[in-house]
Amino acid sequence: MTSDLEQLRAELTGAIDAAAGLDALEAVRVHALGKSGVITGLLKTLGGMTPEQRQAEGPRIHGLREAVTGALAARKAALEGAALAARLAAERVDMTLPVDAVPPGSVHPVSQVMDELAEIFADLGFAVATGPEIEDDWHNFTALNIPETHPARAMHDTFYFAQSTPDRQMLLRTHTSPVQIRTMVNQQPPIRIIAPGRVYRSDSDATHTPMFHQIEGLVIDKGITLGHLKWTLETFLKAFFERDDIVLRLRPSYFPFTEPSAEVDVGFTWTNGKRVIGGSGDAPGGGWMEVLGSGMVHARVIAACGLDPAEWQGFAFGTGVDRLAMLKYGMDDLRAFFDGDLRWLRHYGFSALDVPTLSGGVGA
Repeated sequence: MTSDLEQLRAELTGAIDAAAGLDALEAVRVHALGKSGVITGLLKTLGGMTPEQRQAEGPRIHGLREAVTGALAARKAALEGAALAARLAAERVDMTLPVDAVPPGSVHPVSQVMDELAEIFADLGFAVATGPEIEDDWHNFTALNIPETHPARAMHDTFYFAQSTPDRQMLLRTHTSPVQIRTMVNQQPPIRIIAPGRVYRSDSDATHTPMFHQIEGLVIDKGITLGHLKWTLETFLKAFFERDDIVLRLRPSYFPFTEPSAEVDVGFTWTNGKRVIGGSGDAPGGGWMEVLGSGMVHARVIAACGLDPAEWQGFAFGTGVDRLAMLKYGMDDLRAFFDGDLRWLRHYGFSALDVPTLSGGVGA
């Protein structure tokens, strides 16, 4: 029987090597190892043998099965590799072909303005800080001195998660101020950061969307005053709008996390029926437009982050990135930012080569 097994092995391995494709190889496998296969039939004969015969013939038959199984696996891998190589060769893309017929992509105005802001504040010594968009109410509200009864905590203003626990309410952050809290908790002063990112509020009209982009700034140091805040904002807005005639007006306001607080207006003039940023709003044909909220960081916020408000002071400010883009580039409807209309994107989008630089112009 030994010679018969060797002859069968030679026949099966020869058929395996000769298989020209996966279908032919599968036919050999079924012939050898299928339910009615020749090797399967040999394995069934072991039950009718004497113990001595089984001890002698069993290893030979199992060895035949292992050899054929290994040859099948090796041939299958070789055939699949050859098929993949042929497919890759057939699907090759000629990168030297002209692409004039393919419309170029564009950089979204929000991404462009984000880069412009980062460039300006980097020159002022600010670092970019980020944080999670899913926050807890302590970072988003409590640590920012926002009381339990504040309207911002209401369900119609904030997106809460149903999976929250009574002691840890989870939500989509309503501002990037939690990044300021996380930075003050984890980093020792002095601190100079900007915190750009997506925020979420339950609101939607021509100037509001449920998701929008915000940038906030924070400075924590010794001896910080409102004068430092005004100079920083004035320098920033002059660089952003690329005009030296920017005039600011600070109006007293209220924010729970700053004291004193101030709304920041910028002067503009009407030109051909459009607002043009620049000049005093009190000039003939001019006006004032609110662009920022700001103030000195509240002593309770500093204390909540483990710092001594008697030693450390600071200022914070925030504005909508989408709104800045609308003001600078003449867009009328905020909802168009998120519609994905290719015509709008081609009109207002930026080339990948329009990289903001202070030397070449942030709005190049």
